[in-house]
Amino acid sequence: MSEAIKTAQSNYTGPVVVDPLTRIEGHLRVEVEVENGKIKEARSCGTLFRGLEIILKGRDPRDAQHFTQRTCGVCTYTHALASTRALEDAIYSSGKKNIPANATHIRNLVLGMLFLHDHLVHFYHLHALDFVDVTAALQADPAKAAKIAASISPRKVKTEDYQAVQAKLKTFVESGQLGPFTNAYFLGGHPAYQLEPEVNLIATADYLQALRVQVEAARAMAVFGAKNPHVQFMVGGGVTSYESLTPERIKEFRTLYAKTREFIEHYYIPDLLAVAEGYKNWASFGGTRNFMAFGEFPAPNGERDLNTRWFKPGVIYDRKISATQKFEPDKIMEHVRHSWYEGDQAKAPYDGETRPAFTQMGDKDRYSWLKAPRYDNHAVETGPLAQVLVDYSQNHKTVKPLVELVLKKLSVGPEALFSTLGRTAARGIETLAVAQQVENWLNDYEANLGKGDKKIVEDYEAPKNAKGVGFVNAPRGGLSHWLRTDEKGRIANFQLVVPTTWNLGPRDGQNVPGAAEEALVGTPVADPKRPVEILRTIHSFDPCIACAVHVIDGQTNEVHKFKVL
Repeated sequence: MSEAIKTAQSNYTGPVVVDPLTRIEGHLRVEVEVENGKIKEARSCGTLFRGLEIILKGRDPRDAQHFTQRTCGVCTYTHALASTRALEDAIYSSGKKNIPANATHIRNLVLGMLFLHDHLVHFYHLHALDFVDVTAALQADPAKAAKIAASISPRKVKTEDYQAVQAKLKTFVESGQLGPFTNAYFLGGHPAYQLEPEVNLIATADYLQALRVQVEAARAMAVFGAKNPHVQFMVGGGVTSYESLTPERIKEFRTLYAKTREFIEHYYIPDLLAVAEGYKNWASFGGTRNFMAFGEFPAPNGERDLNTRWFKPGVIYDRKISATQKFEPDKIMEHVRHSWYEGDQAKAPYDGETRPAFTQMGDKDRYSWLKAPRYDNHAVETGPLAQVLVDYSQNHKTVKPLVELVLKKLSVGPEALFSTLGRTAARGIETLAVAQQVENWLNDYEANLGKGDKKIVEDYEAPKNAKGVGFVNAPRGGLSHWLRTDEKGRIANFQLVVPTTWNLGPRDGQNVPGAAEEALVGTPVADPKRPVEILRTIHSFDPCIACAVHVIDGQTNEVHKFKVL
């Protein structure tokens, strides 16, 4: 593999606007000011409003999960889980009661497969085209590509396999109908793309194969979750997937999981390292300073205790990994000073309001539908990098060796993690860690059933005048749902604080930029008309604007209300 070349950079000075920024969920506009070829200032603008918090008021809290998981069509289960955990926190607020062990096992298994599915799709189908020049694969030597592939993993590929992909790609390109590659920045050549043609061919071949593999992961979720997307097995107090107790369903899940894990170990991780080897210069760009993780995958009988989670909760300030601090929920506040909402004051999520007040597109003061959550008055990054750093700092027995392995493979130090490259690598580390652990969770679940325990749900009373919060470390990062009920047990207030508001949110009341806005500063831009470097850093966060801003009429600014009979 050739050494990374010096990052291409222009001498351009002026504004660059990417709108819409594609290959994400939802509508995002990014505005930057470039000075002598480097980004000096950035604004992240969520351009869609929906108002789910408004829709949920007055409803039965047991129905919240069915609304919130339709926030997005990708990681819908995480919203169902967050809403259900918020409900359970309200139900059991006066005691330490937990849901049945089997329910936790099943929830963890479905969530584990969501991680594998989501991260596979992100790497190959949302992020890879920022680094991989698909058309350059036509210049590759298929025999050399097969040799490189054999050297980086035990995958079984032949020269003919890459010849077939190359022939398919040639027909595709010559047709002029490029489908997902239309308007790709690499078309016509771009100085910021720097992989060898053979690595481009390998990645392109696996891009196509990953389209099939992600279906297997989604099917595994549906084995226990009833359907995917929008699972139907969640309920306050546990789960309702009684067929998950049978050997036949467990075997079906195990088969689908094994196929997914094999692809992750033999294709995804080797491909990630091969691409990273060609872009080690990106260990210098895209970094942030503060990180927050909720942890995830609770132990049986420990569903409501964040400290029982397999991934650990924690907060890191100023990149000081050796001084990881305890996560404290009461330190979360949401700012709207630079968002399109009424008011200037930061509020705790339990007291949060969602009152739209749009000004205009391009406004430098109020410029986004995203709110700006802060932890202890700090802008923090959440997501795979934050989770991996928190676990690395706490000597996690699975995560720490994987981090060290990746750093050794790339011949870089831990400081390289604080970057776009590090963020992308951390997603792969998180994926591999979960892929290895799912087998242990499945074995533990089978063993518990073998003891005769078949219980999967607890009865409960609907909570009145109560409050609860559900924390989920989703594939994109820290997700929390905050619930208050009234004297009739209906939803009085509901706020979603999602990973993308943490990462892509605007400035706060102290004018401190959000995580992505911070990360873009200092990034070189080689071609201001094709600013792929902006895409690289933004995509590394895996934004979901559909989750972050909740539909409004763009001309009248009127929130439409619908009554379903």
